Formats: sequence, structure tokens, C-alpha cells
Amino acid sequence: MSHERHASSATVLVAEEDNMFVDILQEAPLSVHRQRRSIFGSVMYCLLLASYAVVAAAAPWIFVLIPKLIPTLLCSSNVILLIVTGIFQQYLVYQVRKVRLQGYYTFSQKLKNIARLPFATVAYGTALMVLVLVWQPYMRILSVSTLLRIVMFVEVICAGCFMSMYIGCIHQYNSLNGQPDVLKSLYSALQPSSSLEELRYHDGGRLSDQQMALLQYQRENLHFLSEEVLRLQECLSKYQRSDDGSTPQVDLAHLLASRDQELRALSAEMNQVHLELRLARSLIAERDTEIQRIRVTNNEVLLQYVEENERLRAILGEWSARAAKLERALEAERLSNMELQKSIAKLRNKPAGPSAEDHQA
Repeated sequence: MSHERHASSATVLVAEEDNMFVDILQEAPLSVHRQRRSIFGSVMYCLLLASYAVVAAAAPWIFVLIPKLIPTLLCSSNVILLIVTGIFQQYLVYQVRKVRLQGYYTFSQKLKNIARLPFATVAYGTALMVLVLVWQPYMRILSVSTLLRIVMFVEVICAGCFMSMYIGCIHQYNSLNGQPDVLKSLYSALQPSSSLEELRYHDGGRLSDQQMALLQYQRENLHFLSEEVLRLQECLSKYQRSDDGSTPQVDLAHLLASRDQELRALSAEMNQVHLELRLARSLIAERDTEIQRIRVTNNEVLLQYVEENERLRAILGEWSARAAKLERALEAERLSNMELQKSIAKLRNKPAGPSAEDHQA
């Protein structure tokens, strides 16, 4: 019985050790102070793109009094659009950073990829307009102003589509009600073993990035909770100085205690995240060391293979030279045998003549 009790206690300890970091998601506080992102700037930029599309489509009618200046005006307006788009991209990067600090890492990665597209589209359009102006003497199909209008119109339409995608993603972010997805990175390297164990170490750089985003999110939560504690302490001190503030004082004391407890829990969770990050980095370092060892072993084996190949080639060359020498010696021996046979045949024919003459005599 004591042995069975010891085995069951050991099993429970192992299970608790395996699930040490698995229950963090249930203990993590909700991001109740999540701020909604504004789409006012994006809508204004879309209106600017629409006005540019109208200018590109109706340029011959808008600039009917100065038709020769249409290419110059279109290029100048496109350069202005490029500058405005570059400034607006910094605003988009600021919004993406705020979304990342709120704990939505995957969402911020998607927004970051979309936020780069409008400026890249306008830059490519500007480059195409420069190419059109450079190759102007060799173009005979369409006029320069028509080509510039087409490039500008397509560029504005593409940038507008990308901005529409960005506005849709921001609207989706504002309607989210769940917990931040950065908390899911707590399971990436410390999940229980499975048949797909090797997949957990597939992307170490992305894991470190997610852990850094998680730390930033926890820092933002700590900052918010510290401000809440200070505000509640000020309110509590005001109610304590008042005479008729007994009931609000109890409520505020309870709320302050709950906030303080939540702050301590969040600090403990942040320490656990630091420990997990160090463990994940140690696992990645072990994998890198193993990969380096395998590479060194492969290099040594390859070097031995090259040396053995060179040695076998040298032996093959030596045997080829010997075979060539033997072939030449065999050919010389064959020629000498032929000469010797001819000499023997001549010697056999010479004694036959004198013996016949002696017989006649």
C-alpha cells in the first residue's frame, strides 16, 4: 500500500510539473482597458485617394485651359500623394504598435503587412510615371498624358483597396471581445510531448518575438493597474477624510484590495513568463548547438569522403598508368615476336637451297 501511495503521489507531482504553465490562460486577466482604434484618418485618406482618382480620370476636362501642363501637374500631384502617404504610413505604424501593445500579436502582424502596401503602391506608381516620361520619345501608341493618367488611376485604385482592407481589419479589431492572442504563446514551447514534438521548435525567432510582445502586454497591464491603484487610493483618502463616506469607503477598500491582488497576480505571472522565456531560449540554444554539432560532423564526413575520393582517384590513375605501360610492353613484345617469327622463317628457307645443289653435284 505504501508503494502504491508513493507511486500515485509521484504521478500527481509529474502531472503538476507538466501543467505548471498550462493554467496561466485561465488566471490571466482580461484586457478590459483595451482601446478602440480610430478609422477617421483612414477614411480621410480614402477620400483623398478618391479625389486623386477623379483628377486622373477627368484631367483633360479639369485642365482644359492648360492641356500642355497636364503631365507636369499629374507628376507633381503624384509626388505630393507620395509624401502624404509616407506621413500617413507613420500613423498606421503607430496604430499597429498600439494594437500590438494591447496583446493582439497575430492581428498586429496582419495589420503591419497591410500598412506597408499603400506607400509601396504609390512608390511603384511614381516609378512607372518616371519611366513613362523617360521613354516618352519612343512611345507611339498612346500619348504621355494618357499613360500617366492610367498609371495614376490604377495606383490610386490599388491603394484604395489596401486601405479598405486595413479599415476592415481595424473594424474587426474594435469588435473583438476575447482575450489577447499573445497569451497563446505561453503554450508554444512548454506543451506536453506529442507525436509532433519537433514542430514546437520549428520557428524559434517567432517564438521569441511572441514572448517579447507578451512581456510588453504585461507591462502595459501593470502600468494600467498601477494607475488604477493610485486613483483608487486617492479616492479612498478623500472618502476617509469625509464624515459620511462609510459605505463608499468599504466599497473602495474592497475594490482597491481586489486591484492590488490582481496586480500581485500579474506580477507573479510576469515572473513566470520571464522564466518561460529563459527556458524557451535555452531550448532554442540547445537546438542550435545540436545543429552546429551535426554540421561539424557532416563537414568532417564530407572531408573524409573527399580525401578518400582523392586517394582512390590517385590509385586509379596509378593503375591506369601501369596498364598503359603493360599495354605498350605487350605491343612491343608482340612486334618482337613477329620479327622473330619472320627471321625463323627466313632461316628455315635459306638452308633448303644449298642442300639441293649439293645433292645434284
